[in-house]
Amino acid sequence: MKKIICLLFFALFCVSMQAQKKVPVGEKYYVYRLLLKDKKGSIGSLKHPEKFLSDKALARRKKQGLGVDSTDLPLSRNYLEALRQKGFEVIGGSKWNNTALVKQKDTLSVAQMAAFPFVKNVTLVFSSPDSVESVFVFPLEKDTTAAVKGEPYGLAKAQIQQLDGIRLHQAGYRGQGMTIAIIDGGFMNYDKIPALKKVKILGTRDFQYPYKDDLSRLLTHGTMVLSCMAAVDSMRYIGTAPEASYYLLRSEYGPMESLMEEDNWAMAAEYADSVGVDVINSSLGYANFDDARTSHKYIDLDGERTLISHTASLLAQKGIILVCSAGNEGDGRWKKITSPGDAKDVITVGAVDVKGRNTLFSSLGPTQDGRVKPDIMARGGASRIFSGRGINGQGNGTSFASPITCGVVACLWQALPNKTALQIIELVRQSGDRFQCPDNVFGYGIPDFWKAYQMGKQ
Repeated sequence: MKKIICLLFFALFCVSMQAQKKVPVGEKYYVYRLLLKDKKGSIGSLKHPEKFLSDKALARRKKQGLGVDSTDLPLSRNYLEALRQKGFEVIGGSKWNNTALVKQKDTLSVAQMAAFPFVKNVTLVFSSPDSVESVFVFPLEKDTTAAVKGEPYGLAKAQIQQLDGIRLHQAGYRGQGMTIAIIDGGFMNYDKIPALKKVKILGTRDFQYPYKDDLSRLLTHGTMVLSCMAAVDSMRYIGTAPEASYYLLRSEYGPMESLMEEDNWAMAAEYADSVGVDVINSSLGYANFDDARTSHKYIDLDGERTLISHTASLLAQKGIILVCSAGNEGDGRWKKITSPGDAKDVITVGAVDVKGRNTLFSSLGPTQDGRVKPDIMARGGASRIFSGRGINGQGNGTSFASPITCGVVACLWQALPNKTALQIIELVRQSGDRFQCPDNVFGYGIPDFWKAYQMGKQ
């Protein structure tokens, strides 16, 4: 199963995800997740959070009455140094989960890692293949999409209008002052596409080992997600949060499906918190992996069992809203939402078409512990997007329903700056057209963001 939650509508877009050829990956290696016992020896102190959190991150928490706790402290420097002294290569880790990622050339040292008194558990999360399919970065093409005379949003109007988001824009709320992080698999040509030229990109960062500097030469999926919120092409396209600022973060490894991508995602989310983002969009979902022994089961969908969902469930406690895709498994074998769509206190988005009918592929709820999922629905059938080639076209998937929603969430929060993350999430749910009778297909229904704004003002 491809956990990048997108079903491309045009074959042209599908081509950009295909392999050009098989290439060797070099040395064989394995990555292990080490669950650490505690944080004794951490260089951080709760008395001085400014040492590991930005002023913007601390201000966001203070505004919502939130403090810092032990999950925010960096990993123990003493423990990491002890691992390195024994020859183990530490390549990453999650402070919220108190885990370290260790790279090894063989599987013979598992017992040695487990023998450290500060290691509670060791899990194999990645095994490198002999070769992978390379991704070809396509050159830009001239976009010939016709302008819609007198209509600034062009063909993208319907997807924001369905959420009643245009009225927020007209009232002056277009995302200005809000910071959105996108966690994805790559942002092909994001820095070259004319409709994205004016996007305020505050930074980019790769969390998939081996780390790369240029995210514009990776998968196109993140570009399409970004365009739903940030693209501006007068009379052809306006995204749902064109005046917001963005961080582009990579956690997804396209050629393989491995448990390590959940660790990557956790590191990306923690980084987003540390630099002070307000909202995160994640159009990724996880259920089945190449190593079937590590695949999730329905019982895992309780918002806590998987590392990625446990991490996602912490975000609102840090003052951040996560908007994530429900998954495209509705007509597949899995059928259910994919992690982190089962997380607590997040907005999980399923897909409808232009007429508000659910798409067959949109994943179903509820969570294993009985919570309503998806939370709400948005346009994921024939959504308007920009491809990595710079073409204004269409795509199917909850991947696009999520960012279309995420941008309007940022505008709503801009309009209601004194609300907390939890309060904004609840307003979005309450504005759904099925709030009084939610179900496992539509959740609370299609939200009306102008209604949410009016409720929030009261």
